[in-house]
Amino acid sequence: MLAKIVNKPLAFALGGGGARGALQVGAVRALLEAGYQPDLLVGTSIGAVNATYLALHGPTLTSLPGLIEAWHDAAAADLLPANYLWLTVRVLFNRARWRPYHRMRDFFIAHGATPDLRFGDLGTRLILVAADLNTGRSVLYGADPQQSVLEGLLASTALPPWVRPLEKDGQFLVDGGVVSTLPIEPALVQGAREIIALDLADPREVPVEAHGFGPFLGKLMNTIERRQQEMELALAEARDVPAWRIALQGEQPVPIWDFSHTDELIERGYMIAGEEIRRAVSMM
Repeated sequence: MLAKIVNKPLAFALGGGGARGALQVGAVRALLEAGYQPDLLVGTSIGAVNATYLALHGPTLTSLPGLIEAWHDAAAADLLPANYLWLTVRVLFNRARWRPYHRMRDFFIAHGATPDLRFGDLGTRLILVAADLNTGRSVLYGADPQQSVLEGLLASTALPPWVRPLEKDGQFLVDGGVVSTLPIEPALVQGAREIIALDLADPREVPVEAHGFGPFLGKLMNTIERRQQEMELALAEARDVPAWRIALQGEQPVPIWDFSHTDELIERGYMIAGEEIRRAVSMM
């Protein structure tokens, strides 16, 4: 746990979790108010969206009202329709037109990630994590400053059945949560010497007593995500890089497609991070 930042660069690692990403907005506010200023932003999935906005507009308190407004716009746009089972069936039978992909692309462009924007144009270093299913490895957008920010966003958020995979140069790119749902290792690879990781994982979404194929898949994904986190935290410890994981959860589980809880999750994230910061300071 970090009480005070000693080593630079400091990375904010923003994990995936769909609509629960609003928790990160509140947590970032608490961190910035406490004086934690990131030199590097690393994001997976919805964490990539938050990280990109902060890198584009500056990771400062003055940029947060705009990020909150973008979250309100996301709720109105219904970016991840709740009828995911119907979408899945259509995808399996090759009948889907992937409209959510176009909806997501238009949303990103409307909020500043224009097709001509490159990582080198940003004021803060940004890394977006995607997964290449052809090689089974992570792909880090932003390591090359000439890469397209929009392409990185589309790759990092490509979560079927809502968003189609991105095929390019022999790669089959999907949501970065497949390989690093809480991107601590990518932050290490990019030279972070201290890391604050904002974790959106919420295993409560699948009750322990639930049975059937759907709950089975949910429990399987929770197990994989938890193991990923354990390994990446252990890697940071082995490299003597302090990594502070802040677990962000709503009072009740929130499905990844349900953006109707944005305001309460922002406040909840602010409260949780604030309590973590106060606890860290008291232990100094």
